[in-house]
Amino acid sequence: MTTEAVSGRLKGRIFTTQDVALIREVVETCGGVSRKELANTISELLGWTRPSGGLKEPECLAVLERLDAVGLIRLPAKQKTKPVGSVTSVPRTVRGEPGAPLTGRVDGFAPVVVEGVQRPDQRRLFRELVGRYHYLGYAVPFGAQLQYLVSVSRPAPTLVGCLQFSSAAWRMRARDTWIGWDDATRARHLPQVVTNSRFLLLPWVHIQNLASATLALACRRLAADWRTQYGVTPRLVETLVDPARYPGGCYRAANWIDVGETAGRGRDDRRHARHGRRPKRVFVYPLARDAVARLRGRA
Repeated sequence: MTTEAVSGRLKGRIFTTQDVALIREVVETCGGVSRKELANTISELLGWTRPSGGLKEPECLAVLERLDAVGLIRLPAKQKTKPVGSVTSVPRTVRGEPGAPLTGRVDGFAPVVVEGVQRPDQRRLFRELVGRYHYLGYAVPFGAQLQYLVSVSRPAPTLVGCLQFSSAAWRMRARDTWIGWDDATRARHLPQVVTNSRFLLLPWVHIQNLASATLALACRRLAADWRTQYGVTPRLVETLVDPARYPGGCYRAANWIDVGETAGRGRDDRRHARHGRRPKRVFVYPLARDAVARLRGRA
């Protein structure tokens, strides 16, 4: 069965050959995720949403199962999985134990290396380090995501931290106002925004300017890595900083822009129903000079 043979209207949507090719690529490259996560990721990448902004996960899942039935893709086996955002088990190994303190300036430890997480042992190590040492712990990321391990090279290669980028929050007033988005424009271009959802430097690492250097290196490779993995070129990175814990100095030093404060709701509170969470500072970083114009659909 060819890609062209199944293009057309499915579940009320017209799928082009390019759409089907993107679906095949995502399914092939996102090994280890559940059918539900695949459906959410693909719905988001295709911009397949309801008027309320909700992803058409059930419809997308039905399309994926049809493509699987005709042999065009191979879905993972159905299984009981933890819901997105839930806390998962954290391993405890020797590799995750505290190391010797590292202090000094970053140029004394350079070059800093930001390596994409690819292998199962890297994924387990990432989960352990974030689960043990990040104040938010490790949770199953929402939708598309990329993870990185951070190392310094001198005096010997040493792991010093972790980064995670994942799908952007549906609505954030400060970000949307800064970009100049209305609801319709946001729905079309949201897949081009990525969230820095975890950033950890291990607690025994105290290297001056390491955090801003790591952010700069990660952002330099992020657009190409995300495009390779998901077929979408991100234009903007966002992150949330809890001012009660951190001032956000490393983001400012890496030329991120403070655009305001969240409203204190969850990341996907599309009906304005949840309140009471502590507001966070919203920082953004354009990945290209014309990022805002492209996100407004004017480039």
